[in-house]
This record gives sequence, structure tokens and C-alpha cells, in this order.
Amino acid sequence: MTLAIDTSALLCRYLPDVRRRFVADVMADDTRWVVSALARTEVLLALHQASGASERQRSSWDGVRSDWELFWEVPLDGRCLSRATELGARYGLSVVDAIHLASADRLPRPVSYLTLDRRQIPAAAELGLHVRSPADG
Repeated sequence: MTLAIDTSALLCRYLPDVRRRFVADVMADDTRWVVSALARTEVLLALHQASGASERQRSSWDGVRSDWELFWEVPLDGRCLSRATELGARYGLSVVDAIHLASADRLPRPVSYLTLDRRQIPAAAELGLHVRSPADG
């Protein structure tokens, strides 16, 4: 199955977090990982903010860079951004969350959606995505 991953979950792959094992297990179960084209920038900036200019940041960034060839990226074109506007307005999502969901919504089903952001879960479920979150047990 295709696994669409939002940044809240993807960050757990590179930072210490109690949910890291959950994220690793879900990612190990699916062989096709998909992210929005925004995810790489968002992850690298978040890692920088979390780690500062340190060896830990360089190590985290190296991990992202070496993994990135394993991800499929959904482009952020006009169609995707228009869908993000619709989803943001309908579900009261932030711009970034709406973009991640619009990207996942472009994928042929079945699609699992890995998120740690509870605000995205109702929208993802209504879009027909199989939500994977620590909250789903």
C-alpha cells in the first residue's frame, strides 16, 4: 500500500520522540512512501530549529538527504494548491496541513496517511485515507 506521510510524523524519524518506534514500524510496513514537495523543506527547517547549528543537526540533515531518494514527491502545482484551499476552508486546516492532505488526496487509492497531528485525522478519514496515527491504536 502507498503510505503518505505528513511532516509531523516524518520528523519523528529523525528526532528523539516517544512515537518514533510507532512511525518506524508503520513506515516498515509500507514500501511506497509519498510526501508533498513541501515536506523536505519543512523537515529540514524543523530539524534546524530543534537542533541548532550542531553536529546533531548535520547528522539529522544527512539522514534526511540519504533517505530522500526513497520518497515519491507529489508536486505542488496549481491543481494541488487549489485542492489545498478547498480542504483548508472545509476543515479549518492550516495552509501546511491542507497542502499535505491535498497531496495525499491526489494518490490512487488505497492510501494510508501517517500523521501525528490530530487536527488532520477527521479530514483524512473523510477523504477515504486509511489514517495511521498513535491514536488509532
